[in-house]
Formats: sequence, C-alpha cells, structure tokens
Amino acid sequence: MGNSNKSDTKAKPGKKTDSGEENFRFLVLHNDDHHTFDYVIECLVKICGHSSIQAEQCTYMVHYKGSCDILKGTYVYLAPYYKAMAEKELIVSIE
Repeated sequence: MGNSNKSDTKAKPGKKTDSGEENFRFLVLHNDDHHTFDYVIECLVKICGHSSIQAEQCTYMVHYKGSCDILKGTYVYLAPYYKAMAEKELIVSIE
C-alpha cells in the first residue's frame, strides 16, 4: 500500500541522513543486580568522563528506571565506550 515511488528515509547505522546530518545514537546503561552504586559511578567517571554528580544521577536513573542514556554520538564514536563498559561487566547497548 502507499506510494511505491517514495524511498525509505530512515538513516542506516553509521551513515549520514539525506540532510547530511550524522545519525546519532545513544550508549545506554542497563540495570543489573550485581554491581554496587560506587562501582558503576567509578566506571562512568573513568570511562565516560562524567562528573561525579552526573555519574551518580545516571546510576540512580538506571536503578529506578531500568536504563539511562549515558553518551550520545555516532556508532563509531560510541563503540570504544561500549567495549570498555562491557569489559567492566556492565550491561550496555548502543541504540
């Protein structure tokens, strides 16, 4: 159904949109019942460059809401942060 002449305007990962803007994504930290608040805060500060206050706020959001966007950028930009957080056994995703 619909007009078959229209092209799909959704951007593909790592590509630029038709308007030339980068396709930004989020690095998302997910809740787990294993790591302490202090451990997660330390990882956010050391790996992601968060201030201690920002890291604490993100940690509380993850605890109470289940997840929190911790960084924004292109897939290529976020990939090293994803790897570093995953190596610390934290549950992260790029969305």
